[in-house]
Amino acid sequence: MIRDQEVLDQLVDLVDRFVKKRLIPAEQQVAEEYRVPPAIVQEMKALGLFGMTIPEEYGGLGLTMEEEIHVAMTLGQTSPAFRSILGTNNGIGSAAVVFDGTEEQKQRFLPRYASGELIGCFCLTEPDVGSDAASVKATARREGDHYILNGTKRYITNGPIADTFNVMARTNPDIKGARGISAFIVEKGTPGITLGPVDKKMGQAGSLTCDVIFEDCPVPAANLIGKEGQGFITAMKVLDRGRLHIAGISVGVAERLIRDALQYAMQRKQFGVPIAEHQLIQAMLADSKTEAYAARCMVLETARRRDAGQNVSTESAACKLFATEMVGRVADRAVQIHGGAGYISEYAVERFYRDVRLFRLYEGTSQIQQLIIARNMIKDAS
Repeated sequence: MIRDQEVLDQLVDLVDRFVKKRLIPAEQQVAEEYRVPPAIVQEMKALGLFGMTIPEEYGGLGLTMEEEIHVAMTLGQTSPAFRSILGTNNGIGSAAVVFDGTEEQKQRFLPRYASGELIGCFCLTEPDVGSDAASVKATARREGDHYILNGTKRYITNGPIADTFNVMARTNPDIKGARGISAFIVEKGTPGITLGPVDKKMGQAGSLTCDVIFEDCPVPAANLIGKEGQGFITAMKVLDRGRLHIAGISVGVAERLIRDALQYAMQRKQFGVPIAEHQLIQAMLADSKTEAYAARCMVLETARRRDAGQNVSTESAACKLFATEMVGRVADRAVQIHGGAGYISEYAVERFYRDVRLFRLYEGTSQIQQLIIARNMIKDAS
C-alpha cells in the first residue's frame, strides 16, 4: 500500500540512479575482490538503505511491503551481492525483532540496524537441517539468567561480517518439531562463537556466507525473542516476508537480463542483419518479457494484499516459486541470445546466470514452495 506516490517515486529514482552510477560500474570489482567496497557500503548506509523496512520510530524508512518491492525490483537491476549485504538487515536479520521483539530489544537493536552500524544475520539452516527447518538440532539450555547455546549453523549470509546473529535453537529437547524451538539475538564477541571459512560459491561473489558454530555460548535471557517455543513461528513470519522480497529481486534481475540481451541482439549481426531481426531470437525475448511481466504483477498484487492485512502465505510461496524459476529461464535465454559471448565472463550475463541459481534454493527451495502451496490449498478446502 503506497502511502505517498510522489515520495516513493523520488526514492525509487534515487535508488535507480545509485544503481546505474555506482553499483553497476562496480560489479566486476565485487566479483574479482569477493567483497562490496567499503566506500559503497558507507554510501548505502547514508542513503538509508539499511533501514528501508525498519519502522520510522526506530530510525528506518518504514516502507510498506509494496513500497519495499518497488525498491527491491530496482536494486535487482545489479549484482545480488549489493542487495545481500543490506537486504539481510531489512529482512531476515532484523524482522524477528520487528515482529516479536520486546520494546527494549527494539530500542536497543533496530536503530543500529537501520543506520547500518550493526549488520544482522539469520541462523536457521544447519548441516543436517535445511528444508525440514522444524528439525533444528542446536540447543539453548536455561541456566539462571542466561541460555547456553550449542550447535552449528550453515550457509549463513553475512555471517563473516555480522554483528548480531538471529539464532533458532531448541529450548525444550523433549518437544520434537517446531514447538520446541526459540529465537535469540546473539551478539558478536560473545564467548563461544566461532566462524568457519568463507564459503566458495557458484555465484553471488561478494555475498559472504560461512558456518557459525556456537559452543557453550552464554546468551542473556533478555535476548530471547518472544516466548520460549515460539521461535519457529517467528521464523516463518520472517520467511513469508523474505520470500516476497526475493521474488521482487528476481523480477529486477530478469529485467536487467532482458535489457542486456535486447541491446546485444540489436547490435550483433548475423546473416547481414541484427540478430534481433531473427524470429527465434524474438521469441526468446518475447517469452522473457512476458514471464517477467507476469512475475512483476504477481508480486505487487501479493504485496498489496499483505499490506491490507490479508494472510498471503500461499501467495508469497507462489510468487517465490514462479519468480525465481522465471529468472532462471530468462538467464538461460539471455546466455543463448549472447551465443558464445554469453559464456565469457567479459559479459555480465555469464555472472548473472550463476548468481540467479541461488534464488531457487534459499528461503525455501522451489520444492518447499510447492509443498506450502499445495498443503495450504488442501487445508483451505477441508
